[in-house]
Amino acid sequence: MDQFTNQFNNYTGYSERDRPAEDAELTHVGPNTPCGEYLRQYWHGIALSKELGELPLEIRILGEDLVLFRTGNKEVGLVHRHCAHRGASLKFGRIEDDGIRCCYHGWKWSIDGTLLDAGAESKSSPVYSKVRQGAYPAFEYKGIIFGYFGPPKSVPEFPVYDTFEIPDTEMVPYTCSFPCNWLQVTENGVDPVHSMFLHTLVNGPQFYEAWGVLGDVDYFENDLSIYCTISRRINDNIWMRVQENILPNVTQSGAVHTADGKQTRYFGRNTFFRWCVPVDDTHTKVVAWANFGPRTDPIEWNSPENIETLEQGELFDRPPDELQRNPGDYEAMVGQGPIVVHAKENRVTSDKGVAMFRNRLRKDIRAFQQGQKTLQPGQLGPMPIPTWSGDTVLQIPLKDGID
Repeated sequence: MDQFTNQFNNYTGYSERDRPAEDAELTHVGPNTPCGEYLRQYWHGIALSKELGELPLEIRILGEDLVLFRTGNKEVGLVHRHCAHRGASLKFGRIEDDGIRCCYHGWKWSIDGTLLDAGAESKSSPVYSKVRQGAYPAFEYKGIIFGYFGPPKSVPEFPVYDTFEIPDTEMVPYTCSFPCNWLQVTENGVDPVHSMFLHTLVNGPQFYEAWGVLGDVDYFENDLSIYCTISRRINDNIWMRVQENILPNVTQSGAVHTADGKQTRYFGRNTFFRWCVPVDDTHTKVVAWANFGPRTDPIEWNSPENIETLEQGELFDRPPDELQRNPGDYEAMVGQGPIVVHAKENRVTSDKGVAMFRNRLRKDIRAFQQGQKTLQPGQLGPMPIPTWSGDTVLQIPLKDGID
């Protein structure tokens, strides 16, 4: 058995069996957790408008069980799942013009949690002034439903970004789920090196060979976001791509299906804008728009299959052996485990974007815990708020063989 002799400190499985605790400060999102309370200060995409019909929709966000519905008056309600009377699920409630009525004893609640009807109780009962159903503000915008889960006296202005108003662009809402922590889904947006290997070099191109060019990568930070630039030479062209993570959990990136670095482009814009919303500590819901138009991927790429590959490089629903042979973002992120243990990682210089994002997030969470108000995007200037994500391709040939 000499071949297994530990001459060079290899075969270290036995000594590396321990699993340290996850970084709860950044990954735990339930009520009264540091990260959970911080995230509750922002608006989050929580569902698609088309998901709301005649019946209430059960959802779970930030570890809370909720029911979402649209009243007959076309207002959106977002309430705790269990009726404040005796706990029956409002999933089985009846939607009415001005609220939702519990199936069990007929109590009816407005979208703000006001008790409108206490069933068998008289209209003069003190219960009307004493009892409220837990409720959160919610509204619809461009096919997505947004919710705010923080203190009602601190509801921020909803941030409108410049990429919400790109001329001649079709915004297609979509959603998908990941059975893993929100942070590992979000920080993928500031890890440009993974696109070179996962999407290109390891198992062949999922998009274009140009994605595998190991270009120059730089990382930046401002009040709004952490973002990175990747500059690649593609023959006589220089292709600069900007990927951006807007704090705390928004990611956007440039074109995908037509991003090959071969066609001149002057500040093409993002092909998706996505909220990575914690369902709970070990599940994430992505709620997003895919953008199709002249400044991103053309409209002919608008199909359910292409939106799936936009999200993760490959289709989600594939045979198990194909998932192993050609994994995408889903397999890479979910394969890290329900919650990545940061103490087991061996981070290097190419992980700089991830390190910057975690450090900034931790700094902001701690500042909030110490009583500082969160900086809201709408406070940075007039809307729409400018962002940087996109692609620029310029013809700049080598000069005398020098780049």
